[in-house]
Amino acid sequence: MQIMRRAPGLAAAAAVAALTQASSMNARAASVAEIANLAGADRGQILLEGARKEGKFTIYSAMIDDQALRPVTEAFKRKYPFIDAQYWRADSRDLVNKALAEARARAVTGDVIEGGGVSQPLARAGVLQSFKTPGNAEWAGDLRDNQGFWAATRLSYFGAAYNTRDLKADDAPKTYDDLLEPKWRGKMCWTGPAETGSGLMFITFMRLVRGEERAEAYLRKLSEQKIVNYTASPREVVNKVMAGECLISLNIFLHHAVISQQKGASVAARPLEPVAANASVATLAKGTQNPHAAMLFIDYLLSKEAQQVLEKADYFPAHPDIAPQPGLAHIVPKSAGLEQRFLTEEFMFSARAKSIELQKKYFQ
Repeated sequence: MQIMRRAPGLAAAAAVAALTQASSMNARAASVAEIANLAGADRGQILLEGARKEGKFTIYSAMIDDQALRPVTEAFKRKYPFIDAQYWRADSRDLVNKALAEARARAVTGDVIEGGGVSQPLARAGVLQSFKTPGNAEWAGDLRDNQGFWAATRLSYFGAAYNTRDLKADDAPKTYDDLLEPKWRGKMCWTGPAETGSGLMFITFMRLVRGEERAEAYLRKLSEQKIVNYTASPREVVNKVMAGECLISLNIFLHHAVISQQKGASVAARPLEPVAANASVATLAKGTQNPHAAMLFIDYLLSKEAQQVLEKADYFPAHPDIAPQPGLAHIVPKSAGLEQRFLTEEFMFSARAKSIELQKKYFQ
């Protein structure tokens, strides 16, 4: 009873402490960490006021320029016309290298870095700032980092694609074990360079779903199929299937094949269960000079409004309430009733060295 009688006083004391903290922050320049981890009812207003003073921010992203990156930044600028939202598009590896170079030079331009596989090398190098955002507080654990270094922005699903001129749907492989059939020897391909290729992800995924011993036994048999290693991107490997240079490609982005087929190309997607899935994520640079504007953008990127922009661009939003385009639903495990296994940023990074070793041993 004494505790209950004192509760109102405790609440009042907490409110006074919060106001004192806010006043203290206003009296001096708040740190990036303080701004990134703001909480409370006045969080949004503090970010807005700070963003007005900063007037700009820059996102480095692996999203395709005209398809998604430009539309989402332009939508943000329409919502916040006082912020000049700039962007630079590159593959994830180049994003990481540029962010690391800027951090070393203490000349950070990229305030937000977004892409697949970017969080772990940057976090482990100590160049990321952890942050809190209300945008994904209720999302599944795979889509947000407990330490706050990343937040999922969009999802990807991986599987096989085959040439529909030379292979009927009923004859195309339906399982991972089907890939071991002798008739596919020399007729399959993937992005092969160790360290960056889709083959590396395939190997990592096998280790996740089958365990080390069974995975290596499977990979040993798969190596007998003489998979063709291309140095091209996964998108370009799908193009080679369309052109008939390769009958079946492995571990491609499934939506690439679907979208090409919808445009009349001779290619089809084939999900293999369990379907491999992972997320591209947004991160915040520790050395950002525009923390208010950057956090405002991260909040926006996770909102239904921005996630719908990505959905209209044929991306797969991370937001659990935004369904994919109807024409893509059959490759999304949740929509198609397929089993899914999620490759987290942390697992892919920790498994990287061993997967590269297996890649070189069996497929190089």
